[in-house]
Amino acid sequence: MSSESVNKKKKKGFGEFWDRYSTISILIIMTLVFGIMRFSSFFTGSNMLKILEQSSITILLGLGEFFAILLGGIDLSVSSIMALSGAVCAKLMSDFGMHPLAAIIIGIVVLGVFVGLVNGLLVTTTGLPPFIITLGTQAILRSIVYIITSARAVSNLPITFSRTVGGSVGFISAPVLIALITAIVLTYFTKKTQCGRNLYAIGGNPQAAWYAGITVSKHTVIAFIISGLCASMAGMVNIARLAAAEPNAGTGYETFAIEAVIIGGASFFGGVGKIPKVVIGGLIIGVINNGLNMCGVSSYYQQLAMGCLLIIAVTLDRFFGASRKN
Repeated sequence: MSSESVNKKKKKGFGEFWDRYSTISILIIMTLVFGIMRFSSFFTGSNMLKILEQSSITILLGLGEFFAILLGGIDLSVSSIMALSGAVCAKLMSDFGMHPLAAIIIGIVVLGVFVGLVNGLLVTTTGLPPFIITLGTQAILRSIVYIITSARAVSNLPITFSRTVGGSVGFISAPVLIALITAIVLTYFTKKTQCGRNLYAIGGNPQAAWYAGITVSKHTVIAFIISGLCASMAGMVNIARLAAAEPNAGTGYETFAIEAVIIGGASFFGGVGKIPKVVIGGLIIGVINNGLNMCGVSSYYQQLAMGCLLIIAVTLDRFFGASRKN
């Protein structure tokens, strides 16, 4: 056997390993590293629950971001959708005395779905890259947040809202439960529905999907609606945990969402990825943030760690992820 054949076999073997076990391997390694560094405080039940709760927002944002990336695109507006839906919901409850359920419906169904619909329609009708469209809507939505809140935090939220959305159900916190249920529903959607399978087909080869009779524009809009819906759910969880809506809420979280998806095994080239791995990717982000905080590492270095991890994940996907499409 030639050396070239051996190298190809090794590359394919590592590609298969990377596809199957990369995400869980990274999670185990990160957990062990921080566990060894801060054994007495890291491996405690309360800290594990804290990591899960803190990761819930990243997971929700990542679940929505997954569908944009699945099509070979991106949604940079998820952090601003999160902030806007949270601010509107908080204003409705605090300033207008609206019932929490009605405010949540408006924040999630109306705002999340509407903004996602606008993003999808702009992408399909203009033909511009999703990067450009969502970069613009990100700035527009963040500006709207500052305008409606006068750049001040909105507090005095009903206790029932904070206890229900930000509280606990038994020993599991409500944010974790919300993220878990959302992941289960979206897993079913991607695996068991025709629409979900069509999204994979479009991400793998849009032209072939079009020839197969799949309406690419319609499915693109659906993907961005799901992204907006998940981002607005993250906004509800965020204000419930903080008992206030901060105008700067979620700033930079679009990076966390993208990292959760890519570290979770999805590909920037589209057509590849699984919802459960996105959940693990979100947990990896949570473990890293929690562990670095425990070690007293500055937030600047935390961003450095996240950036390096993202570059490594994308690089490995570029060179070893091709086997997933073969």
